[in-house]
Amino acid sequence: MIKRWYITIGVLLVAGCSLHSRDGVAVDEVNEVAVGKWLDSPAHQQVQAIKSGELKASSLVQGYLSRINELDTQVNSVLAINPSAMREAQAIDLKIANGEPVGKLAGLPILIKDNIETAELPTTAGSMALMNNITGRNAPIVEKLKAEGAIVLGKTNLSEWANFRSESSISGWSAVGGLTRNPHILSRSACGSSSGSGAAMSLRLASLAIGTETNGSIICPSSLNGVVGFKPSVGLLSRSHIVPISSSQDTAGPMTSNVIDAWLMTAIMAGSDSDDSATEEADAHIPRTPSQAMINTDLKGIRVGVVRYRQGDNPHVLAVYEKALAQLKAAGATLVEINDFNQPDSFWADSYTVLLSEFHATLNDYLATSPADIPVRNLADLIAFNNENDRELALFDQSIFEKSLSAPNIDSSEYKEALSLVKETAGTNGIDTLLHQHNVDVLVAPSNSPSFLIDGVYGDHSPAGFIGIGYLAAVAGYPHLTVPAGEVKDLPVGISFIGAKWQDQKILSIGSVFEAKHGFYLKPGLLPTRFDAPALRNVVSGVAN
Repeated sequence: MIKRWYITIGVLLVAGCSLHSRDGVAVDEVNEVAVGKWLDSPAHQQVQAIKSGELKASSLVQGYLSRINELDTQVNSVLAINPSAMREAQAIDLKIANGEPVGKLAGLPILIKDNIETAELPTTAGSMALMNNITGRNAPIVEKLKAEGAIVLGKTNLSEWANFRSESSISGWSAVGGLTRNPHILSRSACGSSSGSGAAMSLRLASLAIGTETNGSIICPSSLNGVVGFKPSVGLLSRSHIVPISSSQDTAGPMTSNVIDAWLMTAIMAGSDSDDSATEEADAHIPRTPSQAMINTDLKGIRVGVVRYRQGDNPHVLAVYEKALAQLKAAGATLVEINDFNQPDSFWADSYTVLLSEFHATLNDYLATSPADIPVRNLADLIAFNNENDRELALFDQSIFEKSLSAPNIDSSEYKEALSLVKETAGTNGIDTLLHQHNVDVLVAPSNSPSFLIDGVYGDHSPAGFIGIGYLAAVAGYPHLTVPAGEVKDLPVGISFIGAKWQDQKILSIGSVFEAKHGFYLKPGLLPTRFDAPALRNVVSGVAN
């Protein structure tokens, strides 16, 4: 089993670490009743309980390890566990017992998508080629979380190479981690590429999680798994030591159980990085750490642009959308209908060109500069490696890799013209124009359709189509928040809040009010199929039974 091999070889760096018992290492039993409500409580409440002595960080870590051991065998969201997590938690407990100061995230276990470097564990991007990518580095965003006392609990599975390898890919699958499933209905997709982070937060397997997005990779798995996901403005967070796709669109972001936690994480991770030119203006736009005094209780004076042209035609999704809109109006917001938007015919082709070109350049740079002993140092090496590895190509090809290898160079006029067109379409002539023409503060839309079936034959495809305007926020590099809004046939759906560049705090503030008023949460049922839902068992068994 590849996953066991990875954990054994790549993670068992010290003796006595805690891992899933399914991988041959026992997890100490913890009385979840003793930990009580805390495993499901918001992280900002957990940290207050830790600081007051009501809750021990070590109990929280052990509680989540036990829950991972109990629930994640069905979902497969957690790829590896940090062998030092318990020791780090005990150190936090000792500091608090001794009256020493601790940070804003003291003792909170966090799960990190496995394309983000942490010093404790390999960073594989799900690829066999990076099994030994043990860099000993923390990405700057991880360093900032650790500086505030957060504990890296482990790494989450992802769509391999952040879902930028094949045009017929299966979201949630990687050669290293296998297939992550949707915890609501196991036969359905967790989406991607931050599949593991979304599924893990849905099951509440950690206090906090991080994903990354180029186009939809935070928002889709957050929406389809029923959690909060926030894609910040590109450049608000450093991208250093994160396996890249796109210099113009990549960003990391929080995936959490609630908006306040996402806001808190964003405020901590934000800031400039001399090694990432996109963050040059970040320090001027760091959101303030949320406090009770600054959290709004209504939306009076806020004008909301209601996007209709990409809302889809699923009546169940539309019913959830209308209920969410009614909640926004009841909170004091003014709703403004937006019924159309036009974009150039070449938008999608040009957008793809941009990603193909940037991927070739940024990946080559990442592979060439990794300090680890890895067998590939550029995209051509990687393609050759995969061609010799049966596991890598067992489910789908590497068509995107091959196209990227021959894509226009980032110094070419073809690339620059494509980049200019898509940025102008999504940003200046897109979100900026929609906000200005309709005199609104924020755009809202359904985040996506409910989860689609996992399909090992045809790959990802949604019968109801992919809806919403998240692609505009992704290409423009603007902030996008998804919040759970309702249920469609035992599956969660989210509502999106999108704003202008650097309006991250404003979007988080509006989303926090909606969440507080709306209060929707769907507990994962871990159903094998929807036919196994309690309400349907008698229906599918037949009258005679």
